[in-house]
Amino acid sequence: QVQLVESGGGLVQAGGSLRLSCVASGLTFSRCNMGWFRQAPGKEREVVAAIGRSGGSTFTDSVKGRFTISRENAKNTVYLQMNSLKPEDTAVYYCAAKYSSYGINYDYWGQGTQVTVSS
Repeated sequence: QVQLVESGGGLVQAGGSLRLSCVASGLTFSRCNMGWFRQAPGKEREVVAAIGRSGGSTFTDSVKGRFTISRENAKNTVYLQMNSLKPEDTAVYYCAAKYSSYGINYDYWGQGTQVTVSS
């Protein structure tokens, strides 16, 4: 059974930082492409960052220069370091995994962790 468990969310003031972690089990983590998504109230879910098997990463424009994504295969964990947080970063953040390197659909999802940025 595949499980993705996010942690690290919370309440932070604008300009602050948080690091989200996602621990995966039940899959071959080193073969997976990993992504972080977020969904704010009343908005559609959007991809925030993604990291491939080899470590290459992409980011949505609104977080470039502020967020970094990394992975630690030995711990089956992917991280999202979020700096210079803004109120508009407030959302539920989800971790996702897929084996395919193509397409936009992810196979497995976590339950999400709430990030709230106060102004």
